Amino acid sequence: MPIFALANADVDLRGGLLADSLGSSVTWGVIVGLVLGKLLGISVATLLAVRMGLGRLPEGVGMGSVFGGAALSGIGFTVSLLIIGLAFGSTTDLGRQATLGVLVSMVLAVALGWLIFKIAAKRWGEETADLPMVLDPTVDPEVDHIRGPEDAKLTLVEYVDFECEYCAHATGSWEDLSAQFGEDLRYVVRHLPHHPHGPLAAKASEAAAIQGEFWRWLDLVFTHQDALERKHLIGYAEELGLNVDHFIHDIDSEAVAERVNRDVVSAEASGAHATPTFFVEGRRLLGDYDARTLAAALESSRRGTRTQKASS
Repeated sequence: MPIFALANADVDLRGGLLADSLGSSVTWGVIVGLVLGKLLGISVATLLAVRMGLGRLPEGVGMGSVFGGAALSGIGFTVSLLIIGLAFGSTTDLGRQATLGVLVSMVLAVALGWLIFKIAAKRWGEETADLPMVLDPTVDPEVDHIRGPEDAKLTLVEYVDFECEYCAHATGSWEDLSAQFGEDLRYVVRHLPHHPHGPLAAKASEAAAIQGEFWRWLDLVFTHQDALERKHLIGYAEELGLNVDHFIHDIDSEAVAERVNRDVVSAEASGAHATPTFFVEGRRLLGDYDARTLAAALESSRRGTRTQKASS
C-alpha cells in the first residue's frame, strides 16, 4: 500500500525534500493527525459508546482488535491527498511536505497496528475474531439447573428461549438421550432470551425454580409457547401448585433478574448467539441439533474419555 501510494502521489524525493520535510511542522502535523489522531478518535469513541450502552462490539471482537483496527485506519491516503491538493496545491513546498507526511504515516500506522494486534493476542487472547467455542463458566451444580446425576460422566448444556419453537423440539430430545446414556448423562439448561416474551418467561422459570419446580415448569411451558403473557405465566404457576404470591414477587425481584442475566453473559462469553445452542462436554456443537446428532457427539466424547483413560 505505501509503495502504491508513493507511485501515485507524484512526489520527487530529490533536492532535499526529505530533510526539509522532517523539519516541517506541516509534515509532523499530518503524521500526528493520521497516526495518533485516528487511533485515539476511533478507539476512544468506540469505547465510550460501548460503556454508555449506545452499542456493543460484534461477537468475537475485543477492544484490542478495535485499537488495532483504529491504528490501521491511518493508512488511508486518497482523501488525505485530495485535501492536501485543495489546501496547498500538490506542487508547492508545503504540499509536497504534507504528502510526504501521509506516506510516512502509512508506514507508521501499519507498524503500530501490527504491534497492537500482537499485544492483544498475547495479553488478552484476541487471536481470532471467531466466536468462542468453550463454555464459560463451566457447569456449577450450586447455580445451574441440572437434570440427571450431578456427577455424571457426560454433560450436555443447552441455551434456550421459551418462545423459541426449535428449543422446544430440541429439548424434547432429553428423553431419548436419557434412555440411551442413562446415569452417564446430565443435562443443563441456561437462558438466552431473545424473542419478545423470552425475558419474562425466563424470569418466571427462575421464580418457579426458587420453589423447586424448574423442570416441571420447563416441560409445561414448552407446550404453551403461544401463550407467554404475564397472566398466562401466573396461570401455569397455579397449575403446578406453586405459591402464586411468592411466584409473582420473585418474577419481579432483582435476584431473579440477575440470575437470568448471568446466563446471558455466559452465552456471550461462550459464543452462543442464537437458540438452541448446545455444548457437549464444554465444547460448542456446530451444525444440526437433532437427537441423533446430539447422541453421536456425546458418544464420541465418551469414547474419547475412555481412550484417554486407557492410554494413561
